[in-house]
Amino acid sequence: MPFLRTITDTLKAYQYSKRCNVLRVAGQATPWGKRGATVNSISPGIIITPLAADELKGPRGAGYRKMLEASPAGRAGTPDEVGDLAEFLMSSRGRFISGADFLIDGGTTASYRYGDLQYLKATH
Repeated sequence: MPFLRTITDTLKAYQYSKRCNVLRVAGQATPWGKRGATVNSISPGIIITPLAADELKGPRGAGYRKMLEASPAGRAGTPDEVGDLAEFLMSSRGRFISGADFLIDGGTTASYRYGDLQYLKATH
């Protein structure tokens, strides 16, 4: 796709890749469902991992820390919290869920769109 060559901002590239994955999962729910499988995606926010620790110390770190403090959860997530969601989706309890994306970010995205983090729109 030629437009991909015009993306020079790594954050924008990341955002496009996430959106494409969400659409791909929705598109694959039917063919995989015919085979008896479910397919979903998990979209974590900032999860405390070595990569996130580096990000929090990097050039965007101050903004990320401020965002986490102002988010509804007031913190970053943990790998175990993401694992718990994945475990549920892959268990028999999640067998009726397919083609969905699960945002697990402590309410950060919702707050960015509708709540206290709206001010960040003007700075990004």
